[in-house]
Amino acid sequence: MNASEFRRRGKEMVDYVANYLEGIEGRQVYPDVEPGYLRPLIPAAAPQEPDTFEDIISDIEKIIMPGAASPACTELETVMMDWLGKMLELPEAFLAGKAGEGGGVIQGSASEATLMALLAARTKVIHRLQAESPDLTQAAIMEKLVAYSSDQAHSSVERAGLIGGVKLKAIPSDGNFAMRASALQEALEGDKAAGLIPFFVVATLGTTTCCSFDNLLEVGPICNKEDVWLHIDAAYAGSAFICPEFRPLLNGVEFADSFNFNPHKWLLVNFDCSAMWVKKRADLTGAFRLDPTYLKHSHQDSGFITDYRHWQIPLGRRFRSLKMWFVFRMYGVKGLQAYIRKHVQLSHEFESLVRQDPRFEICAEVTLGLVCFRLKGSNKVNEALLQRINSAKKIHLVPCHLRDKFVLRFAICSRTVESAHVQVAWEHIKEMAANVLQAERK
Repeated sequence: MNASEFRRRGKEMVDYVANYLEGIEGRQVYPDVEPGYLRPLIPAAAPQEPDTFEDIISDIEKIIMPGAASPACTELETVMMDWLGKMLELPEAFLAGKAGEGGGVIQGSASEATLMALLAARTKVIHRLQAESPDLTQAAIMEKLVAYSSDQAHSSVERAGLIGGVKLKAIPSDGNFAMRASALQEALEGDKAAGLIPFFVVATLGTTTCCSFDNLLEVGPICNKEDVWLHIDAAYAGSAFICPEFRPLLNGVEFADSFNFNPHKWLLVNFDCSAMWVKKRADLTGAFRLDPTYLKHSHQDSGFITDYRHWQIPLGRRFRSLKMWFVFRMYGVKGLQAYIRKHVQLSHEFESLVRQDPRFEICAEVTLGLVCFRLKGSNKVNEALLQRINSAKKIHLVPCHLRDKFVLRFAICSRTVESAHVQVAWEHIKEMAANVLQAERK
């Protein structure tokens, strides 16, 4: 959709909203649709090719509005999470389908998803241990619980541990900044010998620092053998798994209890939209279920509906799945795949430019849309380079530390980025680098 069409469609939407408000008194207050009405009305999977805007708007009136008082909000989310799960080729156990034990929910952020998974895992292990030993108190169990993640995991994992009131240990990553089985097993054995209770592991696919990938095929079986909840955080990288060539990066997801990524990061869905799946939704809902009288309804015990208030920390929630429905239909799966592939191609183009300049080095394998690079030399000179680049305000880079190295990160993430932008950015970086190196020689 170009700018001209966007203006035209925007005006049409204003007219639609205005007409709705003008005629709202003629609409039924309470929907007369039955639970499960929506799934049979829309396809079982996302379209491969784009739909027309006219068709989507027509479906809003026919499919969404009859259940606008809340059924549509809930049921479209369930179906969209199944659509997205199928795009990722997730195991059937993660999909709601018509009678599955798993399912998906849209959280506000990956931080929320990690916290929800940790709290669910905590509740599950407490219930199990108290069933085995009724004299055990929750406090006695809590002080022994231990969660684990790679030393490259996002800070939100550490925050989840703090909020959840449990110990969190960082597992040293290997030379490729990935968590491996040997290091995790050693930590688990040591903690069990010390009388602690391992209960939760976070594996990261596409770390924030350098887009490294923990080895699921190694870590997963250990978690299953030790009866430890495995949560996968693929906040950034998860979008790429809709492309068959990148799907192997998700191999081992079958060992996980929960999986999360953010369509709002790299799948053209506006913030906030963090997709989370669980194999057994009862593990999640059982940890947070409360049913005050004012929230009860006639269908809650029917088994035909999903009550997302039990899947999240807040009670209220937005109609996030509607924007997913629009994006998936406006682009089609092939359009979204092309978008991801273009960004990866551009990141490799930038990587090639860096490698051609002997003053620079690449600091981590370039897998998706992130390139970690630096000037050969001290951290001080790279800190100076970053300061010059960002002070010039032509491009913006965010740094990281990889082991003892201060590293610059070039992220391809704009919807409108082209090769020309990459070339201009690289010329600017080279100019700033020359200035820094000249100043160093004085």
